[in-house]
Amino acid sequence: MAGVETLIRDLRLRRGRERRGLALAEGVRLVEEALAARVVVRHAAISPALEGTPRGAVLKTSLAAAGVPLFEVDDRALAELADTEHPQGVIAVIEPPRWTLDDLRPSAGDVLVILDAVQDPGNVGAIARTALGLGARGLIALKGTAELTNPKVLRGSMGALFRLPSTASTDEECLAWLKRSSGALWITDSAGEAPGGQRLTAPVALVLGNEGAGVRPALEAAASRRLAIPLRAGVESLNVAVAAGILLYEVLRDR
Repeated sequence: MAGVETLIRDLRLRRGRERRGLALAEGVRLVEEALAARVVVRHAAISPALEGTPRGAVLKTSLAAAGVPLFEVDDRALAELADTEHPQGVIAVIEPPRWTLDDLRPSAGDVLVILDAVQDPGNVGAIARTALGLGARGLIALKGTAELTNPKVLRGSMGALFRLPSTASTDEECLAWLKRSSGALWITDSAGEAPGGQRLTAPVALVLGNEGAGVRPALEAAASRRLAIPLRAGVESLNVAVAAGILLYEVLRDR
């Protein structure tokens, strides 16, 4: 068990995840989603708390049936390994899906989300969950965006990042790929027009920028359309995850 404990502690750090190509799924719901999405689960540390609910007991049976090595510890030991206050008795070591830009393959009418230095892990996870739910084709994280295998990002996505093609990219790689894909780049801009009303005849990449700094100059220069959500006087902006939901709904219904 000591080896698994060391592995879990290492995977709480970004450098550990990058070096090993692994990540952590913590809590019943997220591990359920990993199994449902056929994500490879290398190991699972479990405690008696997992069998404290019928759903947890079913998950333990499912992990065992999938051939996942189970390492049993007491509740206190699991809590010390966990990133949350209430880990629900399970932490799984997973092989997160690995996509590239070329895996996205957008077609006319597809909408992709580009995150430009969206730093808060909870917001990144929530945007991924919203993008999957509303039918976006994929997600691209640019420099400065919270790492997609960050435990808080994965939890915030509620398993969406196990299903939604998502990858990190540089500005240059992203813009070159979008050009090859004949895609249009749309950005958020407080001086932009209201979303909706434009039929999607090509793939669209919707850029959501840093709440403080906005969209970086290279993307702003390449944009063909600027969108803004009309707000009441005196309200400066919305949370980026909330804005993502509104914009994606409005843009995607024009397909």
